[in-house]
Amino acid sequence: MSSEVAARRDAKKLVRSPSGLRMVPEHRAYGSPFGLEEPPWVPDKECPRCMQCDTKFDFLTRKHHCRRCGKCFCDKCCGQKVALRRMCFVDPVRQCAGCAPVSRREADFYDRQLKLLLSGATFLVTFGNSEKPDTMVCRLSSNQRFLLLDGDGDDHREIEVARIAAVQMLTEGLPPGDTLPHTSLPASRPIAEGGNARATGMTLQYTAPGAEGLAQLTLMASEDADGSRRQATAWLAAMHKAAKLLHESRDQ
Repeated sequence: MSSEVAARRDAKKLVRSPSGLRMVPEHRAYGSPFGLEEPPWVPDKECPRCMQCDTKFDFLTRKHHCRRCGKCFCDKCCGQKVALRRMCFVDPVRQCAGCAPVSRREADFYDRQLKLLLSGATFLVTFGNSEKPDTMVCRLSSNQRFLLLDGDGDDHREIEVARIAAVQMLTEGLPPGDTLPHTSLPASRPIAEGGNARATGMTLQYTAPGAEGLAQLTLMASEDADGSRRQATAWLAAMHKAAKLLHESRDQ
């Protein structure tokens, strides 16, 4: 990839919307696959009362729109200002009582799991039906659009995150489940929040440009330079969370 193309992928611009300042990709095609579009606001004339507590709006009780869902509320029901990084807002924005907790939980992904994905981890990687796995470092690109796999020498592969069609987590402590399409990804509590299951690997199915059907690769946690698999296990849990966000973005 040329430096010019890489710069174009990462270029951003500051825009002002009715909801606030946003730092968005300069080219829409290079936006994060985990991002959410701003919702349309419910028109003022269609909400004479708070859509949560039914309080009537008047001169003293003003209406406010939640920046995440676009619905109309009174200040008591929509007074929290919370970071909303999936919509690229520069500052915390007003959100309703239902949306604010969701955004707070997502902040953990951006503050913790995303950093893990960007730093990468070492895996034994098997492409398709190959019998011999390759030792490679897998990480998320800085613009969050690609999984980058680097092996020995010039061995470099890229998989576009938006092309991932299905994920199967391989675990110890629980029997491996069926292949999990993004439309039915389960909660990640057993893997990501200290339950009994421990992630040991992941199978990804994805569409490759110019190819028919789905391609497949399997990542198995491998030891890093310190002889530990902890980084790879944490990376898998973070990728499982990322897959859930990708599913939500597609369903928006």
